[in-house]
Amino acid sequence: MSLQFLRNADGTVTGHNETNGFTVTHADEEEVKRQLYEDAGWAYTPPPSPVPPGHHRFLLVHEEDGTCGFDDERYAALRARPPEGCVPADHGHFALECERRGKTLLDAVACTVAEVRREHGVVMNGLGVAGRPGEWPGTDTDACADADGRDGDAAGRVAHLVLTAAYRSRQLGYGRKELVRLLDATGIE
Repeated sequence: MSLQFLRNADGTVTGHNETNGFTVTHADEEEVKRQLYEDAGWAYTPPPSPVPPGHHRFLLVHEEDGTCGFDDERYAALRARPPEGCVPADHGHFALECERRGKTLLDAVACTVAEVRREHGVVMNGLGVAGRPGEWPGTDTDACADADGRDGDAAGRVAHLVLTAAYRSRQLGYGRKELVRLLDATGIE
């Protein structure tokens, strides 16, 4: 079964089920998705409500060698006492689904990672983001641009890459000095 979505010039969205020819057009993209899922016999889950201003929603994961799962004993205290605004979740590995305050998404992620490390000794090392930077949204000169700016999907990918780089660098014997030096060398301000 194949479902297709098309954004029309007038701002509406058209959805089409290729299997049975069902087509729907509506101004609300989620309504189109709901009707197509219903037609296909699939369960529809509406998107989460928007977060309050100054809050950010993100997934933090702890992926190591693949030998430990959500129920691993090392996560017992973290499952029992997660950071405020976070809920432990099984995503094939241990994860925290979080909605936390922060100036930016990266600030909220950094504060949460530091709290988990300080309180539980676990270094969360990813945001569960799949894909490569070249697959990021945006077609302008900035391939990382997205409609949500500094707090959207692209920001989540940046946080994921930084956490993954820190984790893998540690495995190779690199320390903070080396990583900061590399970042400084890029001229990032």
